[in-house]
Amino acid sequence: MSRHSSLTARLWLFSGGFFLFGFALVPLYSVLCNVTGYGDQSQLVQAATVKEAPVAGRLVTVEFLSSAPTVGDWEFRPEQASMEVQPGRLYEAKFYAKNLHTQPVTAQAVPSIAPTQATQYFHKTECFCFTPQQFGALEGRDLKVRFILAPELPANIDRVTLGYGMFTAPKQVAQAGSP
Repeated sequence: MSRHSSLTARLWLFSGGFFLFGFALVPLYSVLCNVTGYGDQSQLVQAATVKEAPVAGRLVTVEFLSSAPTVGDWEFRPEQASMEVQPGRLYEAKFYAKNLHTQPVTAQAVPSIAPTQATQYFHKTECFCFTPQQFGALEGRDLKVRFILAPELPANIDRVTLGYGMFTAPKQVAQAGSP
């Protein structure tokens, strides 16, 4: 019996350690981002102030992706799949979102940029991802993002992907985002 008790106690400690490690990952990720400069999500959700200075003769393809991880909650798609942009020039892209619920909800879009090396050169001046979005029952509308690729974008990057995941926001976020 004592062998089983000892094994059970060790398994509980092991499980508890993994549980605590899961909670520690968020602050550890933040520290890693601050130290290395990679994956700094704060840069993805802050408006940039930019001065246009187009790079002559250079075009970069920007692809737009969307996902709504909770099937049946949202219709969410980019207006166009991609566009050719000139680094240093301001552009606007639109996404369409529709609440498929019969009651009002609040949504939050979470951005991602690939390749990660392009993140520091992709600046959004206006974005629906900056704040939670309130939608009425079955309401659909266009959401826009204004962006510029910095002229310093490395020459080896000729394609950048801007993706958004649309999530139904938790009640705390919905209440904080309402006027």
